Amino acid sequence: MYDYDLLVVGSANADLVIGVERRPGAGETVLGSDLAVHPGGKGANQAVAAARLGARTALLARVGDDGNGRLLLDSQREAGVDTAGVLVGGAPTGVALITVDPSGDNSIVVSPGANGRLTPEDVRAADPLLRRSRVVSTQLEIPLETVVEVVRRLPEGTRFVLNPSPPRELPAEVLAACDPLIVNEHEARVIAGGELAGSPEDWARALLALGPRSVVVTLGAEGALIATAEGTFRVAAVKVEAVDTTGAGDAFTAALAWKLGAGEEPAEAAAYAARVGAVAVTRAGAQVSFPTADEVAALGGGGR
Repeated sequence: MYDYDLLVVGSANADLVIGVERRPGAGETVLGSDLAVHPGGKGANQAVAAARLGARTALLARVGDDGNGRLLLDSQREAGVDTAGVLVGGAPTGVALITVDPSGDNSIVVSPGANGRLTPEDVRAADPLLRRSRVVSTQLEIPLETVVEVVRRLPEGTRFVLNPSPPRELPAEVLAACDPLIVNEHEARVIAGGELAGSPEDWARALLALGPRSVVVTLGAEGALIATAEGTFRVAAVKVEAVDTTGAGDAFTAALAWKLGAGEEPAEAAAYAARVGAVAVTRAGAQVSFPTADEVAALGGGGR
């Protein structure tokens, strides 16, 4: 019996968000909106998204002993995330500088801060959390050696989900553990080591050949593509008016990881995750935009 449906091992950042009419070019200054500070970071986002949906969720991360760290801890606890695995100190809390244009698209620069001090030793010390979790999800806003240690300490039967963002080449042992590897087009190109030829189905098959048990390629307005040993299939996007895409991919990943861990088929799980991501983009901010299960169901097409 698992105590947690999902353990997220990853980053926790304070998101400093400014709306802009357009992004500045090199050497250019543009005026923006008032600064808004939101709890964020890909790991913390995934944990809050899953907990809001009703998943029993825990977070293993590191924050600074500062105001931003307290903001992040408060957000996790309010969502119902178990924060026993959140370590405090070692460096200032990570910060993401985010600009959002009128279409809702964003550009992000991350200062890792305490995220860079989440070590393999921290993972080893958190072994009881790993053993009590049905699914473990992580990203690359923490050191790669820490992600490798997560893979090496995965209990038998625990599913591993990876969104390699920001992308970099991955060791074979990490790729082999992914079920699924979740990438957008840019991340797919980096993981594949260069250009990707053909259709998204071809990209997914090329990535699958690198060792993951399954691959999900997110395609924005075109939905998502899932590849397994049985074949490839697409999940349509849900049409909504986008306000801010910040954190939407994290909400998608969290929902997909939770539903797969609960035993749903990949197509069904991905369709649910697409609805979760669709609700998230209709609101400003990252964690504050993540929906409850009832809000996902209200969008249509189900949503248990």
